[in-house]
Amino acid sequence: MSNQPAKSFRDLIVWQKAHRFVLSVYSFSRNFPASETYELTSQLRRASVSVPANIAEGFKKRTLADKVRFLNIAQGS
Repeated sequence: MSNQPAKSFRDLIVWQKAHRFVLSVYSFSRNFPASETYELTSQLRRASVSVPANIAEGFKKRTLADKVRFLNIAQGS
């Protein structure tokens, strides 16, 4: 483990884990019934994608308050 500051959101372990989670959700939800495609499957996939997306967006924010806001959104997803 390095004490170097992250240069990209991809360097963040939390983003890496969230990304793996998205891939798992997509894989798992492939087996859902077709009747759930536009309901449960869609909602689950959108919520999972929101986590790494908000971490990435918050990474580039300049103020701590902005960073925290995006991390809170990711946590809520």
